[in-house]
Amino acid sequence: MTTEKPRLLSGMQPSADSLHLGNYIGALLSWKALQETHDAFFFLADLHAITVPQDPAQLLENTRRTTAQYIAAGIDPSKSTLFVQSHVPAHAELAWVLNTITGFGEAARMTQFKDKAGKQGQDAASVGLFTYPILQAGDILLYQAVDVPVGEDQRQHVELTRDLATRFNSRFGDTFTVPKPYILKDTAKIFDLQNPTAKMSKSAESTAGLIWLLDDPKVTEKKIMRAVTDADGEVRFDRETKPGLANLLTIFAILANRSIESVVEEFAGGGYGTLKKALAEVVVGTVAPIRARALELLDDPAELDRILSHNADRANAVAEQTLKTVYDRVGFLPRR
Repeated sequence: MTTEKPRLLSGMQPSADSLHLGNYIGALLSWKALQETHDAFFFLADLHAITVPQDPAQLLENTRRTTAQYIAAGIDPSKSTLFVQSHVPAHAELAWVLNTITGFGEAARMTQFKDKAGKQGQDAASVGLFTYPILQAGDILLYQAVDVPVGEDQRQHVELTRDLATRFNSRFGDTFTVPKPYILKDTAKIFDLQNPTAKMSKSAESTAGLIWLLDDPKVTEKKIMRAVTDADGEVRFDRETKPGLANLLTIFAILANRSIESVVEEFAGGGYGTLKKALAEVVVGTVAPIRARALELLDDPAELDRILSHNADRANAVAEQTLKTVYDRVGFLPRR
């Protein structure tokens, strides 16, 4: 009987100076639990970040800030391998090999590229954005990950990864673990406070509906009190007709570790203002300690860099082993 934990990999782009509540509820809470049951690899996806224009100095700063928030939210770099993607050259090297076994039409069918290219205009979209899912496949396959925690919107990318792993194994011999998507609960999806039909996202047109983990608590309270609801004033959960209220109830239930039904029961008969005030207390009570710890970590950037360097060594050891096997299988001449 094996006691070895299954390998897991996931990551986020360091494309803003603060993560938001949707990142915390939708990913970090699950990661914190999964690091106890898995051999977990979590990374800062800076190679993915530059598929759209970035200010170099800001990207560097955001990478440290995102790292601090990962750790402050409970990702333990002594339990998990927490590293920066660009610190492991094998990510880009494996992506090139996978590019050569991916069909152009196959890549063109990726819905996220269609969506992003549609917003930017096809001519403005980079080749890097087009091949983003292939780099993502390389991220996963490098570490022989079994489970890949993703939202439903990323399932297609994991399916491409599975296809590429199977294709490579068929052509060159058994090399990659074929991963499976670990779909995060739909109830963990958090929506914009001002546009509750859209997922809370760093790319939102306005930050008024985003609760940033590094926001001052007073700012967080104001955003919650100004959250869009509806006109009828009845506290009940209905995602279709009352999306704003449903979003607030979901956030409350998750952060307070309660059922939505119990939250509805507590606030039924009261006004939305009472619910919002109580929710603000719950959110600030959760986020304020994360903010304080993240800012404390950011006061010592050298220590953050040391943690990331040590973890990159661990990631490199696994990644280089996979890449060496890949290079041998495709027939590259080894360097002597």
